[in-house]
Amino acid sequence: MATEKGSSASLGRPCILIIVVAGVERFAFKGVASNMVNYLTGVVGMSTAAAAQSVSAWVGITSMLPLVSAVLADSYWDRYSTVTASSLLYVAGLAGLASWAMLHKWLPWATLFLPLYLISIGQGAYNPSLQAFGADQLDIGDEDDDGGGTAEEKGKVKSAFFQWWYFGICCGSLLGNTTMSYVQDTVGWGIGFAVPCAAMALSVAAFLCCTPLYKKISQPRSADRPCSESILRALKSLLASVSAGKIRLSSRHDGQDDGDDKNNASELELQEKPLKLAKLTDPEETNGPGVAKIILRLLPIWTVLLMFAVIFQQPMTFFTKQGTLMDHRVAGGAFVIPPATLQSTITVSIIILMPLYDRVIIPLIGAVTRESKGITVLQRIGVGMVFSVVAMVVAALVESRRRHEAAGQMSIAWLLPQYVLLGVSDVFAVVGMQEFFYSQVPDAMRTIGIGLYLSVFGVGSLVGTLLIAAIEVATAGGAGKGHGWFSDDPREARMDNYYWFLVLLSSVSFVIFTQLCRCYH
Repeated sequence: MATEKGSSASLGRPCILIIVVAGVERFAFKGVASNMVNYLTGVVGMSTAAAAQSVSAWVGITSMLPLVSAVLADSYWDRYSTVTASSLLYVAGLAGLASWAMLHKWLPWATLFLPLYLISIGQGAYNPSLQAFGADQLDIGDEDDDGGGTAEEKGKVKSAFFQWWYFGICCGSLLGNTTMSYVQDTVGWGIGFAVPCAAMALSVAAFLCCTPLYKKISQPRSADRPCSESILRALKSLLASVSAGKIRLSSRHDGQDDGDDKNNASELELQEKPLKLAKLTDPEETNGPGVAKIILRLLPIWTVLLMFAVIFQQPMTFFTKQGTLMDHRVAGGAFVIPPATLQSTITVSIIILMPLYDRVIIPLIGAVTRESKGITVLQRIGVGMVFSVVAMVVAALVESRRRHEAAGQMSIAWLLPQYVLLGVSDVFAVVGMQEFFYSQVPDAMRTIGIGLYLSVFGVGSLVGTLLIAAIEVATAGGAGKGHGWFSDDPREARMDNYYWFLVLLSSVSFVIFTQLCRCYH
């Protein structure tokens, strides 16, 4: 059975159901997060910089928590139980946020962050576990079972899963960005937060009702779980290797014997093919040193992707605020576009481009590179990074022009190119990152692999928060003094300078990334 299904890049009913559930989760989260900056500035009364910092910190912590929950899910719990428990916390947080919006006149503003961070805790465990659980449903046989098809066939099925997964969550994001921001701006914030809560609750109910369809994989328990003492030993070994100059990124053409690599626990190496997948009970891969070593191997690539993650957060913060300073009317004033709905342009670009990726883009690239896969996973990530830099260049040019126009006279449609370019960058970089981090860890650590991918955006959001705080202090001369780049006065604000600064940092990150890729290959 595995052979028949593994030979084609088709997904079974459990995978499709889980992709739909993930799409509904994105609808709920984007329905809340996409307009949060305007909620904090318009209802709560925060300044633009404070609201952007708050949203970046919230999104950052939300995206970092998967690292903690992934270790728990892979070592202490199981993925199904983690999905079930975290989904209840998620729904409780959404319900609390909707209640706060309806009762905010009688509540201290600081209490708003209680439901927001309850959502963070729930989502931090829910997303990586759901995606890893969905990948578990792929009927491609066990890694040590030749009946599951060739490695290339299994790779095609896994690539199809990650692409359709991203397609599903983009569809959910599109609905959340377009419908919920409109409801929040025209009907009210209480209803605008209650609808995502109801949708999430229904998706959780559907997931639980379909429990008999799922394939559950047993996971290592306490005997194999990571412990702080063993991880500390691995880090000491790494530091000893640094002093001895033994750390390297191994080359695909390196002629060293595999046995020597296994004996040298301190070598830092990335492999063209996924790491040798261990059996679920293999103590060498699932114990503390094994976990630490694998994570440390991935750190160089993980680190240089942080600036991409900083750019990834701009649509929810400064792009949205940029839109509020422009003319929202289109078609001769027949329609008024809420600024947050422009985020849907990113997802529309992804939805249009994703089905064309395998059918059109890869064959065209393959004709140039003469490779059947077109480009490697790391090359795919690099292309996405380039598009993100170009998007910030366009954003800086548009903002520079806006500053010289009369207030509210420049059409919001001028923002469309930067959103579309970010959508194109996501098709390449985000899907590539998912596949890279998932494929570079053993079976027993799949949730940790997804957690590493998500943590890029978490740490990137916090890096963005620190950048905003540092720039605010440097350009405004301290809190409350002068006009900085993020001034609430649209005439004094210099968001274009901030965008150019991101272009510089991202370009440096891309250069480092290309050098790492040369070592990797």
